[in-house]
Amino acid sequence: MHFNPYGGPAALVAADLVNAGSASELLHGMVRNGMVIAALTDEEAARIGDWAGRLRPVFTAGVGERPALVNELLAEAACRPYITTHDGKPPHLHYSAEDAGPVGRVRAYTAGGLAHLVCEAPDRLGICAREGCETAYVDTSRNGRRRFCSTRCASRVHVADHRARQLSA
Repeated sequence: MHFNPYGGPAALVAADLVNAGSASELLHGMVRNGMVIAALTDEEAARIGDWAGRLRPVFTAGVGERPALVNELLAEAACRPYITTHDGKPPHLHYSAEDAGPVGRVRAYTAGGLAHLVCEAPDRLGICAREGCETAYVDTSRNGRRRFCSTRCASRVHVADHRARQLSA
């Protein structure tokens, strides 16, 4: 499924931040999904890690609870949108001030991305259904029925279910 630029890559950045375990994983998730951030200081990484903790409840909440959670994030990260053409890219929207720095940009980008996703397809984000896996994901599948963070987790559950059926038969 294709989303607008804030609902797609920005929501994927949000999921990667929630799943990150280190500063390098934070940076990797941002860059992999199109953000232009060369490096993070220890303080910036810590502040973005704190923000990731604020993002997790959006993924774990029910569809009906998500708008209020995202509104809280938007209120904290909000800035006037503006059109930019930085780094040779075509005109596109930014939701943070030009001088916001990495922390402000990440906060505005992820809050905006989750807002678009919650408005357009609120059932397309979640936490992996495999017991013991707490990985957040954005469902970009065609049919929107994803329940697992990866093929590996899905296979583990399906194999375990198959084995359980074989034992009971």
